[in-house]
Amino acid sequence: MRLHINVDHVATLRNARGTTYPDPVAAARMCLDAGAHGITAHLREDRRHIRDDDVERLRGTLRATFNLETASTDEMIAIACKVGPDVVTLVPERREERTTEGGLEVAKAGPSLRAHVERLRAADIKVSLFIAADLAQVEASRALGVEQIELHTGEYAHAAGDPAKARAELDRLAAAAKRGRELGLEIAAGHGLTTKNVPALVAIPEIVELNIGHAVIADAVFSGLTAAVRAMLAASERR
Repeated sequence: MRLHINVDHVATLRNARGTTYPDPVAAARMCLDAGAHGITAHLREDRRHIRDDDVERLRGTLRATFNLETASTDEMIAIACKVGPDVVTLVPERREERTTEGGLEVAKAGPSLRAHVERLRAADIKVSLFIAADLAQVEASRALGVEQIELHTGEYAHAAGDPAKARAELDRLAAAAKRGRELGLEIAAGHGLTTKNVPALVAIPEIVELNIGHAVIADAVFSGLTAAVRAMLAASERR
């Protein structure tokens, strides 16, 4: 199980005061030193947390997998091709949302999504699509020729306290993961994951990667970043 830490929320804290600290690049190095397998950062169109300079510095200094989340727009694809992250995860993006809610619409997507995927692949960048755990979205993702899908786990996370609903969401995620793997896709998962809800999720054998940010940074407020990363690594171990 690979654990990638999203450092967006370190940038949010920095931007709240307009200072140069805390630095998301320094945080990324700490996460890797603590055992994380990679770093994720979302360059939003409004630059509300991660900025262009952060992306360039992350790419220039990291010696581990760098996953850049972006909207499927001409501007963002151009930036990604210029910077050259190891992975680009295409996500839906709406200005009014607090964070990325829901998965990318792939099954009914227009030709621009295919064009963006093809441009990234031509630049030798691995492409992942952040999608709902829906079989139609999984199959449409495979038809676009991407290497990976990341299943949106928000509904599962929101089901905390309701065992029946959580079980139903896990079953839905498991079915999507199984179908994706049958089609030759690599399966990642993310959104709303914590040390409490990760253990049941990683029992799904097809899932090989987690992208987690908010819970780790929130836990780090109390325990420190190194301890928070190590706690998440422990929680995501398959038993």
